[in-house]
Order: sequence, then structure tokens, then C-alpha cells
Amino acid sequence: MQLIEGPDEVRAWSRAARARGERVGFVPTMGFLHEGHLSLMRISRSRADRTLVSIFVNPTQFGPNEDLDRYPQDTEGDLAKCREVGVDAVYMPPREAMYPPGAQTWVTVDGLTGGLCGRNRPTHFRGVTTVVSILFHQVEPDLAVFGEKDYQQLQVIRRMTRDLQMPIEIVPGPIVRESDGVAMSSRNANLSAEERAQAVELNRALSWAEEQVDLGVIKLLELVPEVCSRIESQPLASVDYVEVVDAETLQPVIGELTGPARVALAVKFPSARLIDNWPLVPGGAGEA
Repeated sequence: MQLIEGPDEVRAWSRAARARGERVGFVPTMGFLHEGHLSLMRISRSRADRTLVSIFVNPTQFGPNEDLDRYPQDTEGDLAKCREVGVDAVYMPPREAMYPPGAQTWVTVDGLTGGLCGRNRPTHFRGVTTVVSILFHQVEPDLAVFGEKDYQQLQVIRRMTRDLQMPIEIVPGPIVRESDGVAMSSRNANLSAEERAQAVELNRALSWAEEQVDLGVIKLLELVPEVCSRIESQPLASVDYVEVVDAETLQPVIGELTGPARVALAVKFPSARLIDNWPLVPGGAGEA
């Protein structure tokens, strides 16, 4: 497995692979890897001849008073996991390689970024789309894999790639959950034992919402308050948002559910903010 630090080197690596007729897959991460990340790498390996993973904690997607300084890191453990999966190269750029001194350019996506996480984190997606755009220009992959746990991010990256006509296939990866249903996240490591126990209610509330939609016994206007109530029955949990949105446009769904949707949420615990989501399909099943 090759370790790469500079943009010229990573670009040369990618171009050499494609000159050999190989398809390059890319998995961007912020490190502290878990099985959710590894599942994305396996998807890339199944669809590409070469897979490159980036590890870069992107400062521009963190707002004031967020957890940039506390974001967990484990470089040696991350590299070991990449080797175990069979990743071909890991790109670990320094901050100045991503944001040269005096950089003043941002990439923004309107519409999709206004709701859900974007409502209370107004600069977050600007940081995400800017860093992903930079990485795409440096790595020049044929495909890139993003997890559905960050569903809004996935849709935003899809839109950016399409609107800017980037020749990159965006491949979604299913949410990977712990045995008790909690969505895997690097931030789970920041939770206390009590917070971690209470986080189980997020998955239970989402699963309940899907069951109610399948049964057709509850209106959407009643669904969200009940999901909030179930989550906030946990003393340390504070709901940031719970919304039912169109699966593609992320616009709120009001009244009757007529097409594929997502019930999405963000919940704050004293030690971490967690996000999760669940597909809602009229008359059909969501997650297994």
C-alpha cells in the first residue's frame, strides 16, 4: 500500500493507473476509520481496479464551537485497516496542500444545503463541497463512494458533480450499524457509556417510523412529533431536527407520502452530535 502526501504525487498515481487502462475508485474520509468506512472501500474495490483512500480532517466544514479540536484520530490504526481491506494507496495531505495561503475560493450548492444539517450549520456544506471538489481535482478518480449515513452530504455531492459536469460516478454505500442498531460514526467514540446507551433510541425511533408508514396508520404530521418524543425520552438526548424529506430533492414532505422519502434526524448529546436517517417507501420496506 502506497502512502501519498502531495497533490502532484496523488495526481501522478491516478493518471498512471488510468494510463494502464485501470479504473480508479476513491473513498474520501476524515479518518478514525470504522466498519462503515471499510464497507465503502470494499464497494470501491468491487467496482474499480485501484482504490485510493484520503484521510484529511477538513477544518472548513466545522463551525464555531464545534468539535474540530476533539475529532478523534488514529493514524496507525487507520493505515492498518486500509491494508487489511486491500486499499492500493492512502492520500494524507497536509492542510497547506488543500488550502494554500491566501485561498479565497469556495464551491457552494444552493437548495439542497438549506435544510436539515444546513439549517443550523450554515457554513458546513460549503466546506464539504469545497474540499471534495479540491480532492476530485487532485485525485481525478473514475468513481467516488460516499455513505448514506450522511444522506444530505451524498445528495449534495451528487448535485455538485452533475452541475459542474465532473466525469466522476458517485456511488452510494448503505448505512452500517452496530449490533444494537446505532449507526457507525467516528463521533461515537466521544460518547460516554450513558450517552452511548441512550443513542440506541435513535434507531428505534426511525424503525418505528418506517413501521407506521408501512401500516398506513399514522399521518406524516403526527410522525415527526412522535419520533422527537421517543428520542427525547432519553435524558441526555436533545433533538436538533427530525424531518421527512423527499429522497432526491430533500424538500419537506407534507401530508401524504407519495414517493420515496427519508426520515432524517440530528440529535445532540453532551459529548457529540449524531445524525441518522431511514428510507420511507409507500407500501414498501425500507432498511432490513
